[in-house]
Parts: sequence; C-alpha cells; structure tokens
Amino acid sequence: MPHIKKAVAKNRKDAIVPKPPHDHSAELRRLSRIKGQVEGIERMIIEKRYCPEIVIQIKAVRSALRMLEANIVEGHMRHCVSAAIKSRDPLVAQEKLEEILLLMKGQG
Repeated sequence: MPHIKKAVAKNRKDAIVPKPPHDHSAELRRLSRIKGQVEGIERMIIEKRYCPEIVIQIKAVRSALRMLEANIVEGHMRHCVSAAIKSRDPLVAQEKLEEILLLMKGQG
C-alpha cells in the first residue's frame, strides 16, 4: 500500500513501537477532510457548476476514500492480525486471515 504513513510512537529508549490498536485519530482527521470535499461537491451541484468540474471533485473524494480504506486495513493488519499471529492460536490467526481475504475480495 504505497504512500501510507506508518503509525509509530517512541518509548523512553527511543525504540520504535507501534501505536496501540484502534487509534484512528489520523483516519478521523482524513474523514473530516473528505466530508468537507463532499459538502463542496454538494455546493457545486446547487450552484449548477460545469459537470466535468464536479466529476473531478467526485474522483478526488473516491481516491481519498480508497486511501482511508487502505490506512484502516493496514492498521488492522499491523495490530489485530499481527496480535492474532503472535497469540499462537491457529484458530484466531485463521479468523483474522479470513477477514483480510474477504476484505480484499470486496466481500467484507
């Protein structure tokens, strides 16, 4: 997943450790920007702006949503899936793997 920032935090020894799971603050900020873009599209439609201009903005929102999705999936893999593998419980690990496979197929 290109261009995805890795979420890291430093402890006292400056060793890089992952942020705790479920910290979606970056995704919430990104989602807030996406909402603003969607509201901008709504205004463009109300103002009867030129259709190709509207479509360009719609494409930008779709791209932003894809990046949001990629960030969330990456975080899930780095935290939840990784923890499942480290648990050494094959059933838990298999369940997480199946979740990822369903998401990749668009069925999740």
